[in-house]
Amino acid sequence: MTSHVAIQPKILYYGTPVVLLTTENEDGTTNISPISSSWALGYHVILGLGYGSQGLENLRRTKECVINLPEASMWRQVEALAPLTGRNPVPAYKQELGFRHEADKFHAADLFALESELVRPKRVGNCPLQLEAVVKNIRIPDYADFFAIVETEVKRVHADRRIVLGTNHIDPAAWNPLIYNFRHYFGLGDELGKTYRSET
Repeated sequence: MTSHVAIQPKILYYGTPVVLLTTENEDGTTNISPISSSWALGYHVILGLGYGSQGLENLRRTKECVINLPEASMWRQVEALAPLTGRNPVPAYKQELGFRHEADKFHAADLFALESELVRPKRVGNCPLQLEAVVKNIRIPDYADFFAIVETEVKRVHADRRIVLGTNHIDPAAWNPLIYNFRHYFGLGDELGKTYRSET
């Protein structure tokens, strides 16, 4: 006997870590893109970015980024970034969703920047894990033209000492990533809040 029902949710963010992706703008400043679609295979991280985003435009041009992973306690700072875009003027479709342009996203979300060692975009110093990476491939799938699949290779990992076990391991008991679960924020426990676009 099953209790399942067939549904059609608007989104399928079924619980993935939040990424604050930093990329370099044309003027040399750093853009921060909060994204919820990523997965890792070895030292390769696959990212899903909205087509037409400033982050994607920067990746196409520079082929470098930092994949910053916030901890659960940072959900309010992540949510402060949610309605912001580095695109100026703001694209029409983003205006309809309530986005507004912000050039200095570090200041807007009370974050601080750290210089990277192998790539040009700055790291988000507040994030306990920061992965400096280079782009290996960008693909716009023919079955959906509203997002891009970005394949990256991680070149350097920076980890806060608080979450390091031994010399080269992340302590899973100390690392509490921020999880995006059907447009709500969670840590590895109770719900912490929800995004402004949540419908539940």
